[in-house]
Amino acid sequence: MTYAITQTCCNDATCVAVCPVNCIHPTPEEPDFGTTEMLYIDPKSCIDCGACADACPVDAIFPVDRLTGRLREYEAVNAEYYADRAPAAATDPAVFHPWGEPSFDRSIPAGFAPIRVAIVGTGPAGMYAAEDLLLHTNAEVTLIDRLPVAGGLVRYGVAPDHPATKGAGESLARFHTHPRARVRLGVDIGVDVTPEELSAHHDAVVYAVGAPSDRRLGIPGEDLPGSVSATSLVSWYNAHPETGADAVRLSAERVVVVGNGNVALDVARVLVSDPGALARTDIADHALAALRDARVREVVLLGRRGPEDAAYTASELLALKHLPGVDLVVDAHDPRTGAAIDAAGPGRRRCSSGRRPGGGGLDAGPAGSGAGSCCASTPPRSRPSGPTPCGRSG
Repeated sequence: MTYAITQTCCNDATCVAVCPVNCIHPTPEEPDFGTTEMLYIDPKSCIDCGACADACPVDAIFPVDRLTGRLREYEAVNAEYYADRAPAAATDPAVFHPWGEPSFDRSIPAGFAPIRVAIVGTGPAGMYAAEDLLLHTNAEVTLIDRLPVAGGLVRYGVAPDHPATKGAGESLARFHTHPRARVRLGVDIGVDVTPEELSAHHDAVVYAVGAPSDRRLGIPGEDLPGSVSATSLVSWYNAHPETGADAVRLSAERVVVVGNGNVALDVARVLVSDPGALARTDIADHALAALRDARVREVVLLGRRGPEDAAYTASELLALKHLPGVDLVVDAHDPRTGAAIDAAGPGRRRCSSGRRPGGGGLDAGPAGSGAGSCCASTPPRSRPSGPTPCGRSG
C-alpha cells in the first residue's frame, strides 16, 4: 500500500521533512518547488510508514486504499507526476534528509534582551512571522487585528466547503496562547492606534494585512447593480463582520464570473452546490438561506487566455467536476482550446476533447479544465431556448 496527496495540499513541505525515504517531490531544494500545484508521492518509493499523513497540517494525505469518491483519482494524479521522471537518488540511511538540515541564521545574540515585535494581521502571513519569531528568537510578540476574530484569509477567504484547508489556521492559532505572545483584536491601526504610537512601543512592526479590498477593473458597467467583486462575495458567504447579509442578491439564473483562478472556481462551486451539502459547513446562515432561494442554474467562467495559462489548480477543478448534478463544459468556439488541451502532457491534461453530442463544448476530463469560457450548470428548471455561452442548447 502507498499514500497519495490529495486536493487540499498546502505545499508547505512538512511532509517532505518527515519522509524517511525521500519519496515526496518536489522538495524545497528542487527547481520545481513552489511552481507545481501540489506535492506528489512516488508510489514506487513509498514504504507505507504514514509519517507524512501524521505531519500534514491540512489532512491532505491518505492511504490509496482509503481514497473514495472524488479523491480516488488522486492515486493516478500522484503517479502521473513520476511517469516521465527518473527515480529519486537513493539516500544514505544514516542521513535523514539528502539535502541537509535547513539553516536559519539569526542576528540576535542568545543573551540579548528580548525585543518587542508587533505584527499587524493574524492571517497566515502574520502567523508564520509570529511562529518564526517565537520559535527561533526570544522576541515578545503582540498580534494585532482590526477584526474581532483572528484568522485573516484562512477564516474569511477560504470556501466554507474546504474545512481541511481552514484547519491550517488551527495549527497556527496555537501561537495565540504562547507565553511570549499577546493578542489584541478589534484594534484598527490608523484609527484606534497610530502607526507612530505602535512603533514607539515596539522595536519592530511587521505589517501583514494582505489585500482587504478588491481591485477595480476600470471598465464600463462595473458599478451597475448585480456587479459584485469576488472580495465582497467571498466575504458574504464567510460571514465577514464588515459585509452585510444583503450585500449579494442571487436573482438571476445565469452568473458570469470574470477570471479563472481558484477564487473563481470557489465562487462557481458554492453557487451551484446543493444547499443541503453546504448546510453541513460553516457557511454564513444568511448566505445559505439566499442560496436555498436562489434561481442560479448556470455559472459561466471567463478567461482571457487559453488553457495553458489557466490560473486555477487542477485540484480545484476536480472538486467542481465531482459536484452531483452539475454539468461541466468548456467552450470550444476557438479550435485552439481543444488543441491545447489535447497537447497537454500527463498530469496537465485537464479536459478531454470529446465533443458533447448536440453541443459545442468539451466534456470535463479526468483532471480538470482549460481556460477560455467554461460553465457549470445544474439541471434547469426553466431555461430559454437557444445556444448558451458554453455551446449548449436550452
